[in-house]
Amino acid sequence: MGVAVYATVLLLADGRFPAGGHAHSGGVEAARAAGAIGDPATLPAFLAGRLHTTGLTGAALAAAAAGGLDPARLDEAADARTPSPALRAASRRLGRQLLRAARACWSDPLLAGAAEAHHSVVLGLVARAAGLDPAQAAMIAAHESVNGPATAAVRLLGLDPYQVIAQLARLAPAVDTVAAQATEAAAAAVRSGEVDLLPSASAPLLDLYAERHDSWKVKLFAS
Repeated sequence: MGVAVYATVLLLADGRFPAGGHAHSGGVEAARAAGAIGDPATLPAFLAGRLHTTGLTGAALAAAAAGGLDPARLDEAADARTPSPALRAASRRLGRQLLRAARACWSDPLLAGAAEAHHSVVLGLVARAAGLDPAQAAMIAAHESVNGPATAAVRLLGLDPYQVIAQLARLAPAVDTVAAQATEAAAAAVRSGEVDLLPSASAPLLDLYAERHDSWKVKLFAS
């Protein structure tokens, strides 16, 4: 992988890329209210759970989109894998914001017709337009699935950022493994044209948290 490609991966994985992710907690705000997380000891299990469920599913969708599978079919697959209406709305909102930022960076026909697609599908299309391969798209998606919520936890819980970044460092091998699993599944789906081969790992508590959070009148994060 060349230096320019490394830089592009870092750019898209950077939480400061203006794609709206900073406004979403990935379920942390509602999990905190439910008493599921509240300190450094309870955060790792939450992050690992996200990584191996929604993280794996999103990474595979992104890799499949980067690999050239039909975005419309992938968007339907993403919809079917997102039971919560609140999470579906949040995913499409993040997709729109990512697409807006990406269009300012790269000019590619791939980015012309994905205005209402789910975030994971848009991420894969953006990665492809930026010259990245499916494995790199999967890595970015897997990284985002834990990095965003970890950052939100620092803000919501007042956690020591050094402790949280240490937890992310310990989780890094698992992120690599999940990205590799997602890439393998996406490759099989691309070869066969069967989106049903993509992972559909679920996280029912995150769905419940999202619906509760959506009903709140006062909240710090959009989801």
